[in-house]
Amino acid sequence: MASLKEVKTRINSVKSTRKITSAMKMVASAKLHKAQGAIENMLPYQKKLNKILTNFLSADLPIESPYVQEREVKRVAIVVFSSNTSLCGAFNANVIKMMMQTIGEFRTLGQDNILIFPVGKKVDEAAKRMGFKPQEVSPTLSDKPTYQEAAELAHRLMDMYVAGEVDRVEIIYHHFKSMGIQILLRETYLPINLTNVVGEEDGNKEGNRGKEDIQENEIANDYIIEPNAEELIASLIPTVLSQKIFTAAVDSNASEHAARTLAMQVATDNANELIQDLTKQYNKSRQQAITNELLDIVGGSMK
Repeated sequence: MASLKEVKTRINSVKSTRKITSAMKMVASAKLHKAQGAIENMLPYQKKLNKILTNFLSADLPIESPYVQEREVKRVAIVVFSSNTSLCGAFNANVIKMMMQTIGEFRTLGQDNILIFPVGKKVDEAAKRMGFKPQEVSPTLSDKPTYQEAAELAHRLMDMYVAGEVDRVEIIYHHFKSMGIQILLRETYLPINLTNVVGEEDGNKEGNRGKEDIQENEIANDYIIEPNAEELIASLIPTVLSQKIFTAAVDSNASEHAARTLAMQVATDNANELIQDLTKQYNKSRQQAITNELLDIVGGSMK
């Protein structure tokens, strides 16, 4: 059995750890609140952009854009969103696992034909361990995403796709649904599937059929278009693609903070339980030591 001094030292050590995990939880919670605000500010713009694009697509207009053209996949780019730091539960482990599964599907193309774009240090380190040479991506896009940096990455991917340097682009990121739920997603970024945009917008309409929505939908197609609808759609698609990268970055950032908040809460709860157990052990050992001393005193007085 451990001595009283050793148990006391362990109690003090766990208490120090609890202070750290509790502080980290509060910091992550504050950052999560800020990230949720960024998502709420972004959603109206994204919904309106998708609605405009959907209204034009519903007219079955011919679309001429290099970003919708499918071709045989000979070279693929994989954009993976993770965090720059750890202590966020299984957040990074799940992302890396899905990245490895995706790489396995394209393994027949050869390692040189699989380009990894890591958004976050953790996935960058994982890609290097697997023998890949990750592409350069802004390190701040993971923890402090901005639309400008997201648009730069999006245009870089679009330029590579148009030039034929890659034939497919996949993105892997966490979608922030709630404090306790972050959904890991893998989506095809290029070529863009416009039917998915239409499907998402239709789902939003079906779920929100208020009086104001009906009136808005009735006048949704009343646009004056210059020079024509086809050219407008062609110019809208790059904007949608840039917005998609920014959405993934903000989603991943919020999911990271939510995962870290929960992980630090669990760590704090475990520390509290451990402190209780150690305190009980300390008290029992102390009582046993006092009992032994009393028995020695009584035994000595009887001699």
